[in-house]
Amino acid sequence: MKHSQLFIDSLIHPKKLAAYRLLPIGKVIQYTFLLITVVTVFSFGRFTAGMSVDTFDMNSLNGITEYIEGVKWLLYPVTIIMLFVFTTMLIFAQISLYALAGLLILNVMKRRGEYRHIWRTTTFAMTWATLLSMLSDYLPINSTIISAFSVLLTVTLLIVAITNYPKQPITK
Repeated sequence: MKHSQLFIDSLIHPKKLAAYRLLPIGKVIQYTFLLITVVTVFSFGRFTAGMSVDTFDMNSLNGITEYIEGVKWLLYPVTIIMLFVFTTMLIFAQISLYALAGLLILNVMKRRGEYRHIWRTTTFAMTWATLLSMLSDYLPINSTIISAFSVLLTVTLLIVAITNYPKQPITK
């Protein structure tokens, strides 16, 4: 299955997310790292656009601006590596926490599944939240509201996907 198809399905077809719980973990990790790469490149672009030495107007900062100009070649590679590492840690932590909540929802809804299944489903359910967080600075809405909406959206997509998990057998 192509990553583009996974991306489109995670945006448009939340019911298909339950079927993706059976994908190999390697494919899911690849998709996760593609999302991480997109977020990192977008954040780095924002960083480089906002990183202007001309913003320092004050005369007392001339030494600092000269120093920044001198080490700018070193600043960019270190920044992109750090952005990638921190974004990776953040997204994997988010997926794991959402998957834990999804496991509780799975048990409440009496559906069959394991943590590994819900983790895979959560990865795809987080696509909208990831895109929203990337674009949050450009929206005229408070970031707290966007974060709360992202959590609700991810949990809602997770619940929709869990409804398509098989039911637990009735024990007598």
